[in-house]
Amino acid sequence: MKASDNAPSSPIRLGVASYSFRKFGRVEVIEFMKQLSTPYLNVKEFHLPMTTPEQIKQVADEYTAAGIKLTAAGTIYFTEDNDDDMRSKFEYCKIAGIEVIIAGPTPKTLPRLERFAKQYDTKIAIHNHGPEDKYFPSPQDVLQLVKNMDPRIGLCIDVGHAARTGTDVPDAIYQAGPRLYDVHVKDLANAASKESQVAVGDGILPIGKIFAALIAIRYPGFVDLEYEINETNPMPGMIKSFAYMRGVLAGMGYKA
Repeated sequence: MKASDNAPSSPIRLGVASYSFRKFGRVEVIEFMKQLSTPYLNVKEFHLPMTTPEQIKQVADEYTAAGIKLTAAGTIYFTEDNDDDMRSKFEYCKIAGIEVIIAGPTPKTLPRLERFAKQYDTKIAIHNHGPEDKYFPSPQDVLQLVKNMDPRIGLCIDVGHAARTGTDVPDAIYQAGPRLYDVHVKDLANAASKESQVAVGDGILPIGKIFAALIAIRYPGFVDLEYEINETNPMPGMIKSFAYMRGVLAGMGYKA
């Protein structure tokens, strides 16, 4: 018996942000997930359209039947400060059985979003999008606005976008603590360049320290690979990224 056979299961659950597969349909997404050996999918509207309740449920059930768990939806944008727009998006997630919304609100829409999060008992993970983001470039910008709101209002840390703002990502994870509801992982060759994305492990981001911080805060969510390059042929880089991340976890003493 190998020593690794006695290792504890990894507390880091690796998943995929379906934006990585934006050039592909649902059938291909399901096949790609099988190749990556993960059941956890943060689904984008490309792959679960906001249509009728019957159609939403039918598509969600197809994922379930394929062994895929829809862990979150988004990024979903909340730029209209009105009930009808928000309600339709919360209903979409409720029908699909999704409990976390990766959100792109504005400061103006946050109070209404908080009200709907309470009403639907849904976690809101506000996504930081780097220096180009008018409202939430870094995780700290999210925390500053939500720190006194209902605990269901939290954040999704995108580690690549965060790094481009000069953020110490492991430190941001500690700061977020229980308000951290999702993580999007990627890697960069140059922390100042959005265009420098590479397979995870080929860049400069401290993946081991990021995982250690998540484990230290007992992060209960998912770490979703968001692979934004090579959009017509993402799988080689994604397979390499998963192999690296699983290797890091194995090196930390966990079954990956």
